Amino acid sequence: MQILLHASANTDGSPLMAEHITTVVTNAMGRFGERITSVEAHLSGVSSPDASSADDIQCALEARLAGLEPVIVKEHAGNAHQAIEGAVRKLRRAVGTALAKHDPRGHQARAALNAAQAAADATD
Repeated sequence: MQILLHASANTDGSPLMAEHITTVVTNAMGRFGERITSVEAHLSGVSSPDASSADDIQCALEARLAGLEPVIVKEHAGNAHQAIEGAVRKLRRAVGTALAKHDPRGHQARAALNAAQAAADATD
């Protein structure tokens, strides 16, 4: 799985941030194996001309799935690490759902996947 970071000028696009995203995404999404070909992370600052918001960093993640449409999620938070963590949780659930919908084993596989996702979410 290839993981790419795109950062706006007002966010941290350093090699350390790219390494952090790679680690977090790989740990969370590794269980899907070869079914995810790549994940693109977009970090940006959300600026408001009126007032500063508590959620001023956005992380958008796009997972490319083999043979399926990409899955895209977004998370806003007060800092990049929180935005990344929230987006990765959303992405893990969304990818699991997308893959389960196309699983030929049907309902039993979806039920097992939902139970595994709930257990993973409980440990976060």
